[in-house]
Amino acid sequence: MPRGRWRERDAWRWYQHQPWLLGCNFVPSTAVNQLEMWQADTFDLETIRRELGWAADLGFNTVRVFLHHLLWQQDFRGLLARMEGFLEACHALGIRPMFVLLDGVWDPRPRPGPQPPPLPRVHNSRWVQSPGAEVLGDPRRHSEMEGYVRGVIGHFRDDERVLAWDLFNEPDNPNPVYAREEIPDKAVMALALLDKVFRWARAARPSQPVTAGVWRGEWGSKARLSAIDKLMLGESDIVSFHCYGPPEEVCRRLDDLAQYGRPVLLTEYMARPLGSTIESVLPLLRERGVGAYNWGLVAGKTQTIYPWDSWTRPYDREPEPWFHDLLRPDGTPYRPEEAALLGELSRS
Repeated sequence: MPRGRWRERDAWRWYQHQPWLLGCNFVPSTAVNQLEMWQADTFDLETIRRELGWAADLGFNTVRVFLHHLLWQQDFRGLLARMEGFLEACHALGIRPMFVLLDGVWDPRPRPGPQPPPLPRVHNSRWVQSPGAEVLGDPRRHSEMEGYVRGVIGHFRDDERVLAWDLFNEPDNPNPVYAREEIPDKAVMALALLDKVFRWARAARPSQPVTAGVWRGEWGSKARLSAIDKLMLGESDIVSFHCYGPPEEVCRRLDDLAQYGRPVLLTEYMARPLGSTIESVLPLLRERGVGAYNWGLVAGKTQTIYPWDSWTRPYDREPEPWFHDLLRPDGTPYRPEEAALLGELSRS
């Protein structure tokens, strides 16, 4: 029988048993997207172990990691085996991942197999959606995600190495640079699929919390919530959100979300030119007991040191400041003061 949404007291009981959750959105520097990270031919466990070690050295105890439904359709046994290897590497370092199952951001036409090289100096130029426009836009095909969602969560449902499940990243993101390839009613289709994904996830009876993060709009008035935000905030065991704004915006968002009465995780932040930095945002999150995941760890093939506008504005050199990411490819901090503060706050 599917489990229901956690009661508030159960969500808080779970959260009170966690350390202060400090981590990053993780993809190894050798992978251009989720498929290259996890496919058998390019799964780079040596790099993953090394870079997770650097994450642990910074004081991180968790990472947010993206999967993809095509990996399950290609070879579900192989995917589960590679996830086991990843979890072993995390566990050895005291890191517990939050896995993201579906994603509505960037290229809506994912394809399995060898992935193209990154576009020069373009932010996340080969990141792919899951399921993407072809499946998302056809409600008759939404059921193709059920086996994947229930299969992955069901396999790890009692695994204490897994922290949580993030079901669908920014499902209604309009992706302006891919406007011609997006479906016109994406928000409607994303809402329909996410509703099903919550039910499939609960049917797998995970011992870990499930969530889907709000990321735009206003959340202070329940009466004014968008339909998809109402679903996310009404079905998540723990609340999660994204904010790349300065600390005053983060504080306002936290105040808005406090009314929902559940633990809160900020699962995406840090965009240095926008005022979202380790120094400005992280101390207030620590003070308020909110878990924190900045975007990126090691500068690599995702090229997220470049800003979002690199899709339309050419860059001929490394930007200053970096947009995302904390470490250079050899593991040295881009800004030593950030590494020092991470270490200090992780020990406090």
